[in-house]
Amino acid sequence: MSVTSGKTRPSLTQEILSHLGLANKTAAWGTLGTLRTFLSFSVDKDVQRLLRAIAGQGVDCSAIMGVLTNRTREQRQLICRAFQERTQQDLLKSLQAALSGNLERIVIALLQSAAQFDAQELRTALKNSGPAEDVALEILATRSAPHLQECLTVYKQNFQVEAEEDIKSETSDILQELLLALAKGVRDRYSGIIDYNLVEQDVQALKQAEAPSTEGTWVLIFTQRNLEHLIRVFDQYQRCTGHELEKTVQNRFHGDAQAALLSLASVIKNTPLYFADKLHQALQDIKPNYQVLMRILISRSETDLLSIRAEFKKKFGKSLYSSLQPCREAL
Repeated sequence: MSVTSGKTRPSLTQEILSHLGLANKTAAWGTLGTLRTFLSFSVDKDVQRLLRAIAGQGVDCSAIMGVLTNRTREQRQLICRAFQERTQQDLLKSLQAALSGNLERIVIALLQSAAQFDAQELRTALKNSGPAEDVALEILATRSAPHLQECLTVYKQNFQVEAEEDIKSETSDILQELLLALAKGVRDRYSGIIDYNLVEQDVQALKQAEAPSTEGTWVLIFTQRNLEHLIRVFDQYQRCTGHELEKTVQNRFHGDAQAALLSLASVIKNTPLYFADKLHQALQDIKPNYQVLMRILISRSETDLLSIRAEFKKKFGKSLYSSLQPCREAL
């Protein structure tokens, strides 16, 4: 099936990713996300738009993009259900039949529930031939506790195995301990009060944990303490030792363990900057890493993408939207 086209312009993959970044929009009301509830939302009109977009001899990708990238995930789920009721067809399968390549992958990600999307990304990360820590840690360390539990439930339903079992079979040593601890979702909730005695205890424990066979201390503190507490731990550790905690991690650990702890430290200290760095890295390769771009832009568009954009521009001197413009790839 052909794709309709007009004047020469950036690829639709680039255009969709730019729209997901929504760099020309301010924060959604009450959030630091950039994708807000579409106030003129009409599920019937959107179903009709999508039907027209995939009917006939050509696929109107711009129309598909216009609907899916301007609706929240909840609204997209309503569209999926309405499409099924009105046509007796599955919207996702209908679009998959009409599309291919990166555009198809982006549409699949947009139409899945957040838990389904993360469960699939986690499974792929754990089962592919490359290192698992990057994507697995991103999902396990940055999702809210309720969302993470829903993701792990979907994981078991879809793949007939607990995510923890895959973590045990695909990772080892401290990386395994970190991922398993994060998967339990037992990080303390911030009560609004900082326990400075506990901060000092944790600093001393980490100083003593520079010796061998003390990995459990790092896992416990990095995965169970709330982020506000850990920021104080990082600051106090630097005041006591004269260097950042990350330097100790680099000297104390190697390989996957070092990479995982450094990533987790980045999440703890500044989560939006952590994602900004990942987006920038994904754009540096000769061929941009669309999977990383897609995962971050879609998963953060309703939570903190505005903050990620701000950190991106502050660190790299260029807006995220502008950085996405050269991302050209034929579909």
